[in-house]
Amino acid sequence: MTAGPRRHPRLAITMGDPAGVGPELCLRLLHQSHDGYTPLVFGDATILEKVAGLIDIPMSTPVVSAATSAAGPAIVHCPTADLRGIVPGRVQASCGEAAVQYCLRAISETKRAAVDGIITCPINKEAIYSAGYPYPGHTELFAEQFADSKTCMMQYASDIACSFVTTHIGYAEVCQHLTGERIADVIELTNDALNVIRGTVPKLLVCGLNPHAGENGRFGNREEELLILPAIEKARKRGFDVTGPVPADTAFTPQSRKKFDAVICMYHDQGHIPIKMIAFDRAVNVTLGLSAIRTSVDHGTAFDIAWTGKADPGSLFQAVRLAANLSKTVK
Repeated sequence: MTAGPRRHPRLAITMGDPAGVGPELCLRLLHQSHDGYTPLVFGDATILEKVAGLIDIPMSTPVVSAATSAAGPAIVHCPTADLRGIVPGRVQASCGEAAVQYCLRAISETKRAAVDGIITCPINKEAIYSAGYPYPGHTELFAEQFADSKTCMMQYASDIACSFVTTHIGYAEVCQHLTGERIADVIELTNDALNVIRGTVPKLLVCGLNPHAGENGRFGNREEELLILPAIEKARKRGFDVTGPVPADTAFTPQSRKKFDAVICMYHDQGHIPIKMIAFDRAVNVTLGLSAIRTSVDHGTAFDIAWTGKADPGSLFQAVRLAANLSKTVK
């Protein structure tokens, strides 16, 4: 990655599942000041107009058919199906289809260099499965489209950051997917990303897999000694500042978070629980290792409050700011 001169990046914001809080989040973003970036919302303009009326937010942003047609902030209309019968707060295959199509349209525009980065609003995994797509989340879809080789998920906030060796799999499958090579790759991806985001050499902390980080082989099948520690030693030989493996129950204390810039986690909830306890409305999901910039909100579709005007847009605002900053320094 090399430095680039972009001053006002054009950012694609995908609307997510139409039955969730994504439409409201997009509307609230469009009504914010856009300091140094241009937002282009990829979604169904009919749904956005309907939700705008329900939550009393005027929809004054121009609607265009393609990103290249937008001179400023705009809604890139993505009609995918007849969504007039959509029910907010309910899993629907048509909504899963629409959510994927919004992403694919934004991806297409990114590959054409019409936009500089993509920010995704939440999708519902059951809905996209019902629509016939195999992706367990956005990360896998974007990896399929933009990955040259290795990728990983990082959850980032200024005071806590976690990267994940495994993500959307059952706990019984975690050990099958842990390899020393994969752990070393996630350490490398995290180190490189934080170099760009923070402009400093990061200090990384690696969690063990088992309670007490295995207690010297007493718990688990010596994953710490056979997989995690060799990966850490490999990273140190490359000059990375890495500590571990440590028990996960001490990795996120205030003292630890002051000392380390990010924690490498072995499975989904090992990092997602502390991230959401500490920075639920501020954390950003970033896919590392892509040839394009992609960030996302760090929450789900919130079907229980969809189309009610109660959704907190904080995570989306942070995701957009991070994507804008990255697009100014990376190309």
